[in-house]
Amino acid sequence: MSNTQNQLYYGDNLAILREYLPDQSVDLIYLDPPFNSARDYNVLFKDEGGQQSEAQIKAFKDTWHWDITAERTYFDLVENAPPEVSAVIGALLTVIGRNQLLAYLVMMTVRLVELRRVLKPTGSIYLHCDPTASHYLKIVMDAVFGIERFRNEIIWERHEGHSDAKGFGRVHDVILHYQRSSNSLFRPVYVQYSSQQLKRYKLDQDGRLYTGQDLTGAGATITRTIDWRGVLPGKNRHWMWSIEEMERLLAQGRILLRKDGKPRKDGYKVYLDEMPGKAVGDVWIDINRIPNTSSERLGYPTQKPLALLERIIQASSNPGDVILDPFCGCGTATVAAHKLDRRWIGIDITHLSVALQKYRLKDMFGLEPSKDYAVIGEPTDTNGARQLASEDRYQFQWWALSLIPGAKPLGGEDDSKRGKKGSDRGIDGVIPFVAAPNGKMDRVIVQVKSGKVKSGDMCDLAGTLTRENAAMAIFITLEPATREMNTEAAAAGLYRNQQSAGKPDYPRLQIRTVEQLMRGEQPELPITGTGYAYKQAQRINTADAVQPSLFDDIDLDENIGGFEDI
Repeated sequence: MSNTQNQLYYGDNLAILREYLPDQSVDLIYLDPPFNSARDYNVLFKDEGGQQSEAQIKAFKDTWHWDITAERTYFDLVENAPPEVSAVIGALLTVIGRNQLLAYLVMMTVRLVELRRVLKPTGSIYLHCDPTASHYLKIVMDAVFGIERFRNEIIWERHEGHSDAKGFGRVHDVILHYQRSSNSLFRPVYVQYSSQQLKRYKLDQDGRLYTGQDLTGAGATITRTIDWRGVLPGKNRHWMWSIEEMERLLAQGRILLRKDGKPRKDGYKVYLDEMPGKAVGDVWIDINRIPNTSSERLGYPTQKPLALLERIIQASSNPGDVILDPFCGCGTATVAAHKLDRRWIGIDITHLSVALQKYRLKDMFGLEPSKDYAVIGEPTDTNGARQLASEDRYQFQWWALSLIPGAKPLGGEDDSKRGKKGSDRGIDGVIPFVAAPNGKMDRVIVQVKSGKVKSGDMCDLAGTLTRENAAMAIFITLEPATREMNTEAAAAGLYRNQQSAGKPDYPRLQIRTVEQLMRGEQPELPITGTGYAYKQAQRINTADAVQPSLFDDIDLDENIGGFEDI
């Protein structure tokens, strides 16, 4: 697959949609935005230009607040959005008032307007949400895309069981499916039959599995309500085919007869090997959430199953189509798109998510940023790095850590804005590794500085290295290191590599400037392979995207009927 148009953006998706994505340029949109469900999920950050974005706010602890940004966005929608959208937003203000929920809906509405703009007439959009606000979002989607463009409210059972002392357990998410026009692409998705369904099938004399289907249809048509072989189709029923065609089917052995020679009501003979399978409906209980012990789980809190995205992409796009995820998080939609030979665009507002997606794309497909796909919005030189550092030092810290393969941020969760300064005791990142041959886990600690640096920083880091009993330490600095800093780093001594005889030793404390790292001058580390900041994603060959047989893992002897004479 050509990757020239695959793109990963860092920044506020609203600004990126408006600046980079032209009208009607995307074939399929999947978005899994903040749910406004009082749960710890995402983070509010500033974009590259220093503007605050309402796209992601820390933790969904109902922290959507009606502030000046929400007020301005509301008035912009009322004054400039299509009339239907303006009317809905105005009505929602009347119904629910200026509060956290309306702030969330305003943020979503302005983005949905842009998403409709970039969607092709043949395209579809799937909005993943939960029952907390899905009913409001459906009203907004009706206004933005049109009531007649609604196709499905898909219920995805993400938990098999969940108790709630005050009501029934909340075990599902909602996926709202809308199409851009009556010409939007959709192909049914089929899954294998259940054991109960397979019991309807029997073996014929040729050893093929078959069942009978109705020879008649609802309604009465003059030419197909006549007697055929002594049987009438029934009141307000008609034969599915002309009498001539049914005679031809009978000659082919495709009509089942009763013992008296008359056609059976369920007399159309259908073979299992001719059936596509069971058509998937709008209640999905066959795709489970990712278990905590699954090799697929990467530790990202809102990660969705790859199978969920594959189903959506296969149903509403073709190979080569462009898939957009404007809240791409850990990148499941972009990974599924790549696996299924689609082009993709991912947008996220944290460097942490962007870094995680880079790891995932490399682990699963061997893709390299800038070479196999474009990364837009990240610093490309030291001036850009300084700008990022001046705007948000945590974003700079996470981006700088991503320059070293295997460096995982420390002192905060993957989706948390702020590290725990004071409790992390001078450690911004860590690289775990196995100190062979004894299999003991060891680590390299990493510290990031964006401001002025001095030799005392090396003394402090050397003390941290000793206190934490770590193998090595890396000091990432935006500013050049002084001669005194290099002297202090050298005084920390060497780490003796115990992996095998003849391997070199490594400086225990190493300095790398951002400029060096951007040139590819990595630290010298005793790590086999690249090391991983997150759980390593499984390698995938795009050939694995072929759907399995609908009859895999079915015990036919157990699930079908026996031989029956026709």
